[in-house]
Order: sequence, then C-alpha cells, then structure tokens
Amino acid sequence: MKKIMLTAGVMALSLVSASVSAAVSAEEAARLGQDLTPLGAERAGSADGRIPEWTGGYSRPGEDVRRPQNPFPDDEILYTITRANLDEHRERLSPGQIAMFERYDTYKMNIYQTRRTAAYPQEIYDIVKQNATNASLVEGGSGLDGFQGYVPFPIPSSGLEVIWNHLTRYRGGAVQRTVGQFPVQTNGRFEMVRLREQLVWPENLQGGRDERADDNILFYFLQEVLAPASQTGNILLVHDTINQVKEVRRAWLYNAGQRRVRRAPSVAYDGPGTAADGLRTSDGLDMFNGAPDKYDWKLVGKKEMYIPYNNYKLLDDSLRYTDIIQPGHMNQDYVRYELHRVWVVEGTLKDGERHIYAKRNFFIDEDTWTASVIDHYDGRGQLWRVGEAYNVQYYGNDVPWMSAEALYDLNNGRYLVLGLANEEGDFMNFDITPRRSDFTTQALRRMGVR
Repeated sequence: MKKIMLTAGVMALSLVSASVSAAVSAEEAARLGQDLTPLGAERAGSADGRIPEWTGGYSRPGEDVRRPQNPFPDDEILYTITRANLDEHRERLSPGQIAMFERYDTYKMNIYQTRRTAAYPQEIYDIVKQNATNASLVEGGSGLDGFQGYVPFPIPSSGLEVIWNHLTRYRGGAVQRTVGQFPVQTNGRFEMVRLREQLVWPENLQGGRDERADDNILFYFLQEVLAPASQTGNILLVHDTINQVKEVRRAWLYNAGQRRVRRAPSVAYDGPGTAADGLRTSDGLDMFNGAPDKYDWKLVGKKEMYIPYNNYKLLDDSLRYTDIIQPGHMNQDYVRYELHRVWVVEGTLKDGERHIYAKRNFFIDEDTWTASVIDHYDGRGQLWRVGEAYNVQYYGNDVPWMSAEALYDLNNGRYLVLGLANEEGDFMNFDITPRRSDFTTQALRRMGVR
C-alpha cells in the first residue's frame, strides 16, 4: 500500500481568529479505539443485535485494487421494503426516501445483513486521534485550526463539526478514476458524460506538502470531460481551500472550443455542476463539498437508518449501464441497503444568504463520516431532491468511499447518477503520485492541446 505522507503538525494551520469550537480533552480522546472506533463511531452493536459490533472492518491490502469483487456473494436479502409495507419501516427512513416510495410504485429497498466494513490505514487513525485534542473551528466555523488532513472532530459536539468530518474524510489521499455521469430523463433515456478525475491531498504529491505553495489547501481536483464529443476536452481545475471565506475556492475552466483558460468563480455553492443538465449544483458533487458558511447547522442527534452500503453489485463489470439506469430511479435490484447508525444534521440557509436549497438534511454514516442520504428542500420548504451515496469499501486500499451517487428530482422525475464505471475497465487507481505542476493553469493548457 502507498505510504501516507502525513506527520504530526505538517498540516496544522495558523489561521488567526478566535476559536468557536474547542478540542476534546485527552480523557475523552482516549475513548477512540476503545468504546469508540478510531474514527469516533460507537464500537458496540445495537441493543437488538441488528447492527453488529465494529471489529476492525474489512481490510485486504493489495487485493483487487482496481475493481474490488463482492466479498459477501452469499448474503441473502433479509426483506424488501415496498410501498405496501412502507408504514412498518418509516421510522428508519428519511422523508426523502419515503417520498421515493410514494412517487414510484416500482421503487423498493432490498435490506441485507449489516456489515460494518469500514477500515482505514493505521496512519489515518493516528492522525484523527491527534485532531481530537488539537483541532478547532475558527472564522465563525468556516475554517480549521490545529488540523491535520482528515476528520478533525471524531467526537463532535455540533452539526458544523459533523459536516467538516464529511468534507475532510479520507478518500485515499490520491486517486484517479474514470467514471460516467448520467443525466436521466423521465423516460429513462440518457447520454453518458465520461469523466476522468484526479483528487489529491498535498501530502501525496511528489515531494509532499510545501508549506508555502500548499498554504490553506485541503486538496487538488482535476476533472476532464472525455465524452460526449460536444464536450470533449473541457477541463475543470480546483484548488479547494480549507477556509473558503478567508480565501475562496480557486477554480479554472479550460474550454476546448475557445482554447482558453478562465477563472470559474461559479464553481461553488449552487453554481451549475459540470455537464449535469441542471440536475446538480457545484456543491452537490461527492454529496456535499465546499464552504459550509451559507447554512446554520443543527446537530439533531443519531438514529438507526437504512442506507446504501456495501454496494459491490454497482461495480460489477458484467453489467451494462442500461441494466442499471431505468425510468424514475436506478434498478433497485442492484442496490444493497443495510441498517446503520447515522448522525442527523439539519442545514438551514442563513438570513440574507442565497442558494437554491433553503434546507438540506444530512444523514451521515457514523463509521465513515460519509453523507449517505441528503434531503434537499426548496425556498418554499418543500422537499425537492433526495441524494444517496452507494457506500463501498475499497478493501485493497483501506478506503471507504462509494461506488456511485444519485440525486433524484421528486418534482420532474429526472435524476442524476455519477460514478458508475461498469464499462470503464480498470476505472479506479489509488496508486498515483502526481506532480504539483499537474494542477496549474499551464497544465490545463497543455492538456487542452495534446
């Protein structure tokens, strides 16, 4: 496995501002790895045994690195939720999930045995434990101090801390993937947008983090459109900043038709997502990304909930995209749901701020800090869209992430799926060490003319 190049203090920030959130005590942090998992989840199972104890997750370093195979092929469906038996399960569903059953009589959830597969490299556990006693929120919650790389608040006390855990969760340190994005019409038709993406934390660049060049940088992101022909060659470059109020996200677009690079301030908040046909905002990629400053965040608590988990079927390269994409929603025969504990956080748009979503309710998996379901509400307070992350463990690299994500529009019946790669060959590569120069505007121009 590739070495994770993080050392104590190497990513500590020195943002000058009064802290709005205190780190936990050493006594509290000592719970990590004891009654709490190293990332802060409850180690114990549920009282009824349906959620098992976390015993280290599922880790097989070096195995099936590019496309992990389903490690649980013999697991059977325990039961299926349909519109007919929905009332029996409402308390373990989000309002958005319930709305999917009410809108589509073809919608269902196959419930499987809960398997707590989340596992990370030991280096990540060590970093998170240090963050527990050192990290704090600054700049009104829009930045971090005393923070190293991943998950600043494993024992959170506020909704904003939980959101920061999602934003900074570990996704491999450096990864390149080739995936499809599918804006799906009401009749099930789609034109796939093929994307090649790189996501890299500065520590994983050649030479590691440079304190000056990488100041205030959380990660670098590069997204190139490979198809369809009408959009081929368009490239997005993002330098995601840790404190986006102090220094806004830096983003540039290379337009293949115009053959020029320009700044892209709209690549944030509710700016349009790349080639998403109006179905995704810029901050809707990876379920939610970017600055959290437009919302007030309320920590509601925890609940047991059915969320997509261990979705290895969606990685199956024997399936075609047309097997998965259908009118209204994905083919639910290929989606696996399990009962897990989630953090519930309500995000309400602040007075005077503007965003197409006036409220977003997050349901965040306790084992990975992934926002696994998000309900989106419009300015009238009406439920508008529901997003799901199809969690999967890339066990060859100890990376919990997702096999795809979807955003369903409850008003017009269209939806967006991003991340499917069934027809893409070896689509995921965590074994990369890019150069810092790969994430410059000069690199965009070189890519554009090759």
